[in-house]
Amino acid sequence: MIKKIFANKSSFKTVEFRPGMNIVWADRTNDSTKKDSRNGLGKTTLIEIIHFCLGAKTSKGKGLLNTNLDGWEFSLVMQIEDKNITITRSVDHPNIIRVDGDVQRTQDTFNIKDWNAQLGYLLFGLEISIEEQKYQPTFRSLISYFIRRSKDAFSTPFEHHRKQVEWDKQVNNVFLLGLAWKDAASFQILKDRKKGLEEFKKAVKSGVVKGIEGSLGDLEAQKVRLKTKADKELLSLQSFKVLPQYEQIQSEANELTQVLHKLINANTIDKRLLSLYEQNLTEETPPESETVEQMYMEAGIALPNFTLRRLEEVQGFHKKIIANRRVFLSTEIDRLKREIGKRDKQILEYTEKKATTLEILQTHGALEEYTSLQKKYLNTVNDLNSISTMIENMKAFESGLSDIKISHEEILRKARQDYAERTPIRERAISLFNTFSEGLYSAPGKLVIDVEPTGFRFDVEIERSGSSGISNMKIFCYDLTLAKLWADKSPSPRLLIHDSTIFDGVDERQRALALEIAAKESEQSNFQYICMLNSDNVPWDEFSKDFDLKKYIRLTLSDQSLEGCLLGIRF
Repeated sequence: MIKKIFANKSSFKTVEFRPGMNIVWADRTNDSTKKDSRNGLGKTTLIEIIHFCLGAKTSKGKGLLNTNLDGWEFSLVMQIEDKNITITRSVDHPNIIRVDGDVQRTQDTFNIKDWNAQLGYLLFGLEISIEEQKYQPTFRSLISYFIRRSKDAFSTPFEHHRKQVEWDKQVNNVFLLGLAWKDAASFQILKDRKKGLEEFKKAVKSGVVKGIEGSLGDLEAQKVRLKTKADKELLSLQSFKVLPQYEQIQSEANELTQVLHKLINANTIDKRLLSLYEQNLTEETPPESETVEQMYMEAGIALPNFTLRRLEEVQGFHKKIIANRRVFLSTEIDRLKREIGKRDKQILEYTEKKATTLEILQTHGALEEYTSLQKKYLNTVNDLNSISTMIENMKAFESGLSDIKISHEEILRKARQDYAERTPIRERAISLFNTFSEGLYSAPGKLVIDVEPTGFRFDVEIERSGSSGISNMKIFCYDLTLAKLWADKSPSPRLLIHDSTIFDGVDERQRALALEIAAKESEQSNFQYICMLNSDNVPWDEFSKDFDLKKYIRLTLSDQSLEGCLLGIRF
């Protein structure tokens, strides 16, 4: 229960609350004009201050962390069981909370995370764990069902804001209703597993996972091919001999090849010339003198002795030329033979040297070649590992689907068994909701709590539930049910707070009945009900004769002046 709320500024309107019904009254004065409004007087701000002291997250520049509130500190005196504690949190240092009183004498200040853990233990009996567990009840979510914030909290009984995720809604409502919340958590864990498998399957089909196509059999075939390729490349690596002077020797082999080509070409030319010279040498003979004379005689011409002498001289000269040419040819033939022989020896020598060089190059390799071969092998191994991992994932996917089906049936069976075993607890919650709804509309409503294959399902029904007003009364009945259930527990928050939004659109008769029921139940069950009311929205004529709403007013806010606001200022 909350006993008192105050601040470090004198303009703040301190308010003290009692067990049972408490009204924060927003009053429009007779002198106020139409431009004046009860909005901004501080009803919603008071709820924000309560959440602020109870460890709500804050954002700079929003809510109470407005620059106009620099230097403000807010304090809340709370009774937990039989002990009073004072909680103080400042706008300037919102991450530190000071606590005075018997909470844990090992420390007087808390950070937000530790303070929420402490409040979860003190008000709901949640275990204080060093490591946060997924999908478990949290103080901030639980308390938000007892102190709903903003209009967004009044859309459905089972959500305290519109963006609340499904697991949070299921786990916390199941916990508050006294059912097996771990079953709700198990459903969500199973959903996560199934979602992971489905996302993997989509990734394979969409090609996000490269190189993976077909069935598990196709992947196995790719694995065998890559394994064979990797083995061959590894064998090549292991037998590879690195030659540091590989490039130098390769250059020498190229030079030897060029020299051999030159020698062979030179020999070819000289051999052709040698053949020509040898042929000329055999064909080179001088003509006989008798042949000339015989030719003239046949022509009937008689040559004088002078002419015959001259022919003999010419013939002698020609013989001399022929003899000289034969000497030249013989000399050239000998030279060519020597050159060809010399080159043949060089060709043989260079050929043997080249063969040796090529043999070295064939049995050894360059470092660059080895590095390239090694890179190729590593790429193959990487592909092999990838395909192996994918095969394991595919196997896990296929077996995972079967495991999920089995796990789902086990969780569903356990949840239904727990559901059946907790029938008295569940029936009490349903009975309370029915009683409260019947008190408002003379017909019992329905609180539906069921276990389905997808998890827990919640719903509420009240006849004539078409208007927004009746929707708000569903929330009222559900919240009152939770407050009544937890009033019997220890530890317990023992409070329920509603902003005036709860009565928006509600018929006057139902507003009056709701306030009377809240007053009666909070007094009988020893819990605290705090309600923000606007003076012109009170159904005075609909209250029972013995019901006096004014005696529950603990704080009056007025639009007559700034002094009438909660903070004494507008922000």
